[in-house]
Amino acid sequence: MVLGQETRQPTTNAGPGRVLIGIYGLFALAAGARAGVQIATRFDEAPVAYALSALAAVIYLVATVGLALGNRFGRRLALVCCAVELAGVLTIGTLSLLDRAAFPDATVWSVYGQGYGFVPLVLPVLGLIWLRRP
Repeated sequence: MVLGQETRQPTTNAGPGRVLIGIYGLFALAAGARAGVQIATRFDEAPVAYALSALAAVIYLVATVGLALGNRFGRRLALVCCAVELAGVLTIGTLSLLDRAAFPDATVWSVYGQGYGFVPLVLPVLGLIWLRRP
């Protein structure tokens, strides 16, 4: 490295990253709206499922912000969100298949995101790939 020259990581908010930001933003809105309606109208029916949908919405929102920032902090923030999201969708997806009674109503991550075309399963993988590129 030459004196005065710093190594820069590629930004996360350019090129295909913009599409990823848009999809994360859309999912933050969709999951948040769904959770908001469910919590406001019938929280007592499936509180765990609705709270998990709200948690997913928050994770999607924070990931959107991290990716949009495009700097080192944003990258780390998005990386943590994508990792937590992937762990969540794998855990909740598996639990929702093994114990259907535990989830009387679907969450965003139920059956690996089946209600959303399995995008919740694929999205964190794409996010992690995008964040790990050299």
